[in-house]
Amino acid sequence: MKQLLFHDHPSYWFETVRSLSHIAYGGADFAEVLGTAERITGGDPDSWHDAWRETADRIAADARRAEAGDHLVSARDAWLRAWNYYRNAEFFLHGDPSDPRILDNYDRAVAAFHRYTDLAGPEVLRPVRIPFEGAELPGYFYPSPLEGRRPLLLMHSGYDGSAEEVHVQGALAAQERGYHVLTFDGPGQPGTRHHQGLHFRPDWETVVGAVVDWTAEHLPDADQDRIALLGISLGGELCVRAAAFEHRLAAVIAVDGVYDFGATLTAHFPESDPAALAALLRDPEAAAAIDAALEQAAAESDVANWGLSHGQYVMGGGSPRGFLLRALDYHLRDGIAESVTCPVLICEAENDLFFSGQPDEVFAHLTAEDRTLARFTAAEGADAHCHAGAQRYALARIYDWLDDRMVPARADAVGAVA
Repeated sequence: MKQLLFHDHPSYWFETVRSLSHIAYGGADFAEVLGTAERITGGDPDSWHDAWRETADRIAADARRAEAGDHLVSARDAWLRAWNYYRNAEFFLHGDPSDPRILDNYDRAVAAFHRYTDLAGPEVLRPVRIPFEGAELPGYFYPSPLEGRRPLLLMHSGYDGSAEEVHVQGALAAQERGYHVLTFDGPGQPGTRHHQGLHFRPDWETVVGAVVDWTAEHLPDADQDRIALLGISLGGELCVRAAAFEHRLAAVIAVDGVYDFGATLTAHFPESDPAALAALLRDPEAAAAIDAALEQAAAESDVANWGLSHGQYVMGGGSPRGFLLRALDYHLRDGIAESVTCPVLICEAENDLFFSGQPDEVFAHLTAEDRTLARFTAAEGADAHCHAGAQRYALARIYDWLDDRMVPARADAVGAVA
């Protein structure tokens, strides 16, 4: 997609497209997004925050006025858009975890989404909290509109997305196709990081296992033999990792595939072997040179600057170098990908800003009998990371694949490259 704004700041443009993509399921409006973006100075996190906060406050005020006048559909729709704009406001602020604007905007975003939830009603979705190792995983349950025991789709985001955002990234689309849907934030994701202080953990099967246990007790109409898992962005590594060890999953979908997260961050290092790279990052004699190189990379690239600062916020490590050391643990090497036995869909975006080439790596290591690599291209308008801007097209292909496996009468060929 042609970069219409922020020509020297690709991460700012991608985040704009990301919000535009949420129009498909009511999470934004075109002029609101572009009008906000035009007030932003590329590369300036404060400018980004101020513009999005102004828009969010304005739309939230519209929602309150609509509620006061008993115009509940208008209020519902405005609260959903206000959620997205508050979400955006804090996006580039994580370089300073003590910045009070982070929690202020996050709390306003969740409050706006919960007000949307109240007005949409429990037949559409309801909030849930899933116990996990002394903490809680917040999320939302979307009941199927169809009667009887229905298949269940579990969904989570990745490096920077939330359970609220999954609402417009596939939860509604799956529900209208007859699935029960359960979205959740795992450790490191906004619902656990912001107030509970949890960081990401590589053993994601532990997280998914706890969620599956909870569904067996609390979702009696969900068919426990037809549970699928979909992960978005970094979630494309996490979900495949979970499927390698959690054998109650009937299918897994990576949007998009990530084989080695650490390798995507350390591609310019002199060492490529993971063990040697870890030793280099721990070497006190190399520390000063590595720290200087990372500082320079952050100064020269918005993508690197945001990736390193946000990484420390959600994975810890205490420094960019410490974060990279932790990031090395997020991979599907050492036989992990080969251990997945359920049907697998790996999605790939032609011009992915973050994980170029990674989906092919995952697919090359899969040995599951039923495995599919779905390529999304620029000609289709679906070439951006996680197919931002092409939500309805991408989700149609993804859920058609899932339907063919979760509804037995639709089972067809396996081992395909789409």
